[in-house]
Amino acid sequence: MKPVTVGIKRFDTSLPLPEYKTSGAAAMDLVSRLEVKIAPHSVGYAPLNIALELPEGYWALIAARSSLHKRGLLLANGIGVGDHDYRGDNDEYLAALLNFTDTLVVVERGERIAQLMIQPAIRIDLAEKVSFKSADRGGLGSTER
Repeated sequence: MKPVTVGIKRFDTSLPLPEYKTSGAAAMDLVSRLEVKIAPHSVGYAPLNIALELPEGYWALIAARSSLHKRGLLLANGIGVGDHDYRGDNDEYLAALLNFTDTLVVVERGERIAQLMIQPAIRIDLAEKVSFKSADRGGLGSTER
């Protein structure tokens, strides 16, 4: 598959560009540009040191690194969505981090905390209906009943 070219700006050029860590990686690691102290049961914002110029028809997905929970942190919004038109010179991506522990968590400057994936944006047209022809499945978790 041919790579998609994405414009990127780093706010601190002493920190590395995002990169794939293995040949099979689906996402690039993102680092915190600053040290961020997050109080217990609070949300802190870690600047991710990047602004992007996405090609038309694409969007950015920011996900937690799989080990983030071991630090007592989760992405407060589940995932981050960067739209094609979020592309200003100062539109730095941020990670909203929820500290779910009873102690202070410190995210170090340069610490890998999130992952970046670029995805095609598929626009849809909604066709509102009063009912569907398919049978009901039984709700959340009904497959394993």
